[in-house]
Amino acid sequence: MPQGDEKVAAVRAMFDAIAPRYDFLNRVIALGLDQPWRRRTVAALDLAPPSFVLDLACGTGDLALDARRAGHTVIGIDFAFNMLSRARRRNLALCQADAVRLPLDDASLDGVVSGFALRNFADLETVFREIGRVVRPGGRIALLEVDEPSSRILRKGHRIWLREVVPRIGAAISDAAAYRYLPRSVAYLPSPDEMTSMLERAGFFSVERAHPTFGIVQVLSATRMGAVPLAERRSSHQP
Repeated sequence: MPQGDEKVAAVRAMFDAIAPRYDFLNRVIALGLDQPWRRRTVAALDLAPPSFVLDLACGTGDLALDARRAGHTVIGIDFAFNMLSRARRRNLALCQADAVRLPLDDASLDGVVSGFALRNFADLETVFREIGRVVRPGGRIALLEVDEPSSRILRKGHRIWLREVVPRIGAAISDAAAYRYLPRSVAYLPSPDEMTSMLERAGFFSVERAHPTFGIVQVLSATRMGAVPLAERRSSHQP
């Protein structure tokens, strides 16, 4: 498994290669559950519209669209040009940039969402610190990522699906190497306790971890330090 700069280059090249069939394969591999997972992620932001929200590592823009449908003003950032080319068809505000150097002012965002990207960052702690820099005090984040079920039986079935079935589907429809990498990339994820510690060091508190669909995915949510009460947050966005 690549590390550091080698990982950055490999992940960028991989996503550029799989961009044309990415959305279709997402639906197939997730059995259509990716859509309710993204809606739940946007709901976990707990921000009243209109809020200014970043979709980090936005890919083709599915999660950004869900945030926009919820009434938020959204910008999508990704480092893979071909992914952004697909997202442009959806009339989204987009920027090509690296997650460790976001072209945004300090405390300029109300919230950040991200979908299935954490394990693909080469330096997750630096990414969390950068998110903490651009989210205002009291702002919110909601990060969707894969997980493993706690049930031994479900975990075994989930591993068979990811490690044996998904690579075969990917090879038949898109890129064999990419869909061998994606299931293995779960190994990059820190433990839940370590991710919580990383977020706290980045300036977040009240870190929560939800487990939709028997725990095969997780939604991490947290609040930026310096928060105002929820009622005040909501009223501050009213016209």
